[in-house]
Amino acid sequence: MPNPSDKSSLIRQVNDRIAVRMTFIFGSIWCVYAFLVFSLIPLAAPAWQNTLLYISNCIQLVALPALMVGNAVLSQGSDQRAAEDHAALIEILNDVRTEVAALKAVTNDVARKTDEAARHPASEVLSISDEAVINVMDPEHQPPAPAAATSPAKAE
Repeated sequence: MPNPSDKSSLIRQVNDRIAVRMTFIFGSIWCVYAFLVFSLIPLAAPAWQNTLLYISNCIQLVALPALMVGNAVLSQGSDQRAAEDHAALIEILNDVRTEVAALKAVTNDVARKTDEAARHPASEVLSISDEAVINVMDPEHQPPAPAAATSPAKAE
């Protein structure tokens, strides 16, 4: 036994397709041309004016709701895409906030360590590793002063 919700879903899909198709047809330049020619018929056949007016009213009565339904169906897709984009942007924003918080923590840590290093007195002993200790103020470990460059005198 067929499910009634499947039948209503099928009817809704068919109605949506018809409404979208009519929206595309009424929104085309060819429809504009057809209505332009239609509006010029009373100039060629004035006796048909009342009949054409009736037909024109019927077209308007059908076209207006069809255009409204077609636009509503088309906007549903846009609304869904907008909601998906919004969710993705919120997720990206949360990731950026997390990264900014981590960067602030690192920056604050570097600033704190820099402040601590600036408050310590200058050390006279420099340790590169556990084995090598250099006393900065000890003249024995100072590098030798560069010798004065002497050049041989040129004979004239």
